[in-house]
This record gives sequence, structure tokens and C-alpha cells, in this order.
Amino acid sequence: MDRISRCSHGVEGVRFGVLRIRSLLFADDVVLLASSARDLQRSLDLFAAACEAAGMKISTSKSEAMVLNRKKVECLLRVKEEILPQVEEFKYLRVLFTSRRSTGGSVRYPQ
Repeated sequence: MDRISRCSHGVEGVRFGVLRIRSLLFADDVVLLASSARDLQRSLDLFAAACEAAGMKISTSKSEAMVLNRKKVECLLRVKEEILPQVEEFKYLRVLFTSRRSTGGSVRYPQ
């Protein structure tokens, strides 16, 4: 999966301090990160192509899009012809990510 995720290089990702983060990986779970919808779609296209070349497929029934922004923004991401549902929150490795409008987003850790 790490080798496949390298395909998104060329997309800047998001800045976290001095680091640029393009993806979060754990086993077969992947989170792609980008600072714009255009970059995220490009990263998703590259990732999907690399998966296909490796004989794998993105499970669109388990995939979602989320925007962290102070105002509501629609983000229509596609895997081939399927549009991914946009959500207000999602859980990744027991960490809840939310797109609260007043704060620009938050992360809640389990107790």
C-alpha cells in the first residue's frame, strides 16, 4: 500500500507545521489529503490508477469525501464514474474527524 500511495506525489498535500502530508495509511485504509478539490481529485485519480495497475480496486461503497473549511463547500470527487458521498464527519483508526464550520474542523480522540 505504501508503494501505491507514492503515486500521489506531485500533489502537494496539506501543510502540518513544516511537514507536507499527502496521505494517512494503515493496512488497507487510506486517507488522501489535499488543499484543494482539484488537487484531491488528481491525487484520487493517480491513486485509483496505481491500485488498478496492482490488481486492486477502490471500494467506493466504503469511501467518502470531507471538506474542512470555514464555509460549506461542495466537493464532488469521483472514482471512475461514481461520485463519492460528502460527509460532515468520519472515523479513521478510532479518531473522529469533523467538519465543524465555526472552527474549520476538529479531531476527537476516543476516551
